[in-house]
Amino acid sequence: MEHLVVMGVSGSGKSTVARILAERLGRPFAEGDDFHPASNIATMAAGRSLTDADRAPWLAALAQWICEQHAAGLDSVLTCSALRRRYRDVLRTADGRVRFVHLVLDPETLGARMAARTDHFMPPALLTSQLATLEPLEADEDGVEVTVDGDPQQVVDAVLRALRAEPS
Repeated sequence: MEHLVVMGVSGSGKSTVARILAERLGRPFAEGDDFHPASNIATMAAGRSLTDADRAPWLAALAQWICEQHAAGLDSVLTCSALRRRYRDVLRTADGRVRFVHLVLDPETLGARMAARTDHFMPPALLTSQLATLEPLEADEDGVEVTVDGDPQQVVDAVLRALRAEPS
């Protein structure tokens, strides 16, 4: 079973791309933000970054969701910022093949996207700390990096091409 984790900083298009990707592949989809406890959302909405202790139960819940999909015999698609390798390591403990799709976008465009959003708890002020925290995928990590260039359908096309180009 293959489980794709669409990752990146806030504003990179994770949710949009992951939903389309899941639809195209016929896989269940989960929005990682939906797994945050209310206390985490309140912290971020107040403009404060989460600590690793805040993230631990959230990451465990995401890994558990992947395990549930795997146990049901389903491939899946999930969103998660997964900014640090150690966070990705937690997700990799899930059953099956966990692959990462890192969506990359320039900081100026990210900032403009975040400023234009009215329906999300993450304030634009946290973008700088997210970019500083981000540890890109390393060569030994199972995943691909895709530059967000074009409309969401074009980005999904690029993701699928990149995933096919990776050795299985």
